[in-house]
Amino acid sequence: MTNSTVHGLPRWSLAVPPLALVVLVLSWGRDLGAVLLVLVCAGLGAAVIAAVHHAEVVAHRVGEPFGTLILALAVTVIEVALIVTLMASGGDKAASLARDTVFAAVMITCNGILGLSLVVGSLRHRTQQFRVHASGSALAVMTALVTLSLVLPTFTTSTPGATFSGAQLAFAGVVSLVMYGVFVFVQTIRHRDYFLPVEHATDSDSEVAVEAVDQEDDEEAHAAAPSGRVALISLALLFACLVAVVGLAKTVSPKLEAAVESAGAPLAVVGVVIALLVLLPETVAAVRAALRNRLQTSLNLALGSALASIGLTIPAIAVASIWLSGPLVLGLGGKEMVLFALTVVISQLTLATGRATLLQGAVHLMVFSAFLFLAVSP
Repeated sequence: MTNSTVHGLPRWSLAVPPLALVVLVLSWGRDLGAVLLVLVCAGLGAAVIAAVHHAEVVAHRVGEPFGTLILALAVTVIEVALIVTLMASGGDKAASLARDTVFAAVMITCNGILGLSLVVGSLRHRTQQFRVHASGSALAVMTALVTLSLVLPTFTTSTPGATFSGAQLAFAGVVSLVMYGVFVFVQTIRHRDYFLPVEHATDSDSEVAVEAVDQEDDEEAHAAAPSGRVALISLALLFACLVAVVGLAKTVSPKLEAAVESAGAPLAVVGVVIALLVLLPETVAAVRAALRNRLQTSLNLALGSALASIGLTIPAIAVASIWLSGPLVLGLGGKEMVLFALTVVISQLTLATGRATLLQGAVHLMVFSAFLFLAVSP
């Protein structure tokens, strides 16, 4: 133990989670003034950084792809709890909250996080490699989940509007849970090797060697794994950080709603901003992995977060609908369907070759910018 570490963890990483939770307690349910708003934003940013650090500690202990799966599941479970809570207290105003949040998560992960990872990784390493079997299967499951849960309600006729009947919602919930469960089984047990980062790969056709991981990053990746005690401490602090991230994001939502209303933008923009805040830990972790020439880890985080968001939210909403009053709007509109179809097409083209360049990342980011622009100006 040194002056800067306790139990092998940096002191700042131990101090940030409880401080962020204190800020959450002090700000919960209050009208944020200027000082409190600055504290909330500072706590939110610090909690994101600490969450990424502890997620990397846990990932180093359990190995890939378990590390990225833990981070994606942790964020999604807390996000689902937040959605159900807001729907229970929001009435008819929150009828489309689950749909807006899940669709925003899909666009953020499949275009924002994925595109940013491709761009920063390609700028540093020119060309990066990943495993087609893993990324292609994740994309297939994500496409099926979104289509069955968010596209079909627009076309069913049992109930008016873009809604499911009770039986249809229950079926969608079971199917979503089964598909996500099978994917996790394949990812962690049956074909775990598909989801491991590519190391020192060479393209035999073009005889061009892929740039190896930087020496500093390689040494970090192959350093001794933390002890089980340190990993458990980091896991507990990771959940504390994620609770703080989601809670602080909800705390600033009234200010966001007021700003959106004053700007004359649609209320759905609030859901997009909240999703952006909640997904910050995955974004930072994915970009860091891409900078280390571990694009497969970035893809595991991006696509895994999208799958967890749909695969857990829809079943939870199906169960919660038993006591939730008011309509539950799940079907996407025409604009959203076009954006989703475009995302699927370009993602398939991006993931088909097993190699990524700057151009592919730029295309994903442009689609993501179109999503953000159309959310503000539909």
